[in-house]
Amino acid sequence: MVAPLRRVVVKRPREAFRSAEAVAAEWRRLGFTGPPDLGRAEDEHARLVSLLEQTGAEVLCLPAADGTTLDSIFVHDAALVCDRGAIVFRTGKRERRGEGPALAAALAAWGVPVVGEVGGEATAEGGDTLWLDGTTLVVGRGFRTNAAGVAQLHALLAPLGVDVVGVDLPSWDGPKGLLHLQSLVSLLDRDLALVWRRLLPVPLFEMLSERNVRMLDVPDEEIALLGGNVLAVAPRRAVMLDGLPRTRARLEEAGCDVRTFRGLEIALKGNGGPTCLTRPLLRSD
Repeated sequence: MVAPLRRVVVKRPREAFRSAEAVAAEWRRLGFTGPPDLGRAEDEHARLVSLLEQTGAEVLCLPAADGTTLDSIFVHDAALVCDRGAIVFRTGKRERRGEGPALAAALAAWGVPVVGEVGGEATAEGGDTLWLDGTTLVVGRGFRTNAAGVAQLHALLAPLGVDVVGVDLPSWDGPKGLLHLQSLVSLLDRDLALVWRRLLPVPLFEMLSERNVRMLDVPDEEIALLGGNVLAVAPRRAVMLDGLPRTRARLEEAGCDVRTFRGLEIALKGNGGPTCLTRPLLRSD
């Protein structure tokens, strides 16, 4: 999750939000804090794409798809990517269940193999997954990823030599709230992470400590502004939202090169940061 980013998927507002009418019809039902403005959203997203392209990464844009909503701008959640290809998810949020099939179709067109899926009564979302290394995947069991989803990931990845470690997430704001595992931790390097320590599951805290990972705390006043949601585009090179001066200072003091973008329309209103807005397909040193 910290090696240099080479290929990444996004979905632009024009394809995710579609129209002012669609925004007006969906934003309350989906739990957005306000209706995104399409024009400003496109400007914000263009800045994000520019930052990704500046790293040398190839940026692929998901097309519009029937059965998807405003939430589909958060492309991270519909799948997990491993060394063999993608595992497509049945999301915990019912309104998002069209995103997995839409992403699978796009991956096929791009020549990315789909090696499995989480389905049936199982649910999983990408925001609940965290690669500690190439053979260790931590999965948060909460309201979006259920126990059956963790079990299916174990069954799919064990033959590939991957150890899936399930950790329980706190209930926080309940089923209608949003607390992914990656709400609590963002990896910045193999030995550096940004964490919301008070809610960090004990097994994950212990795993990070055993690996001598230095944990930087998100300032309390910047947690609600998605200060903990930071995308590593290379070791100690990060993309984050504007308006988080204390979090940015802590990252820079730890030796991180930080680039920012304004994300009121595409991030804050839907409670998803730069990690949520991207689905890395390929990282390599």
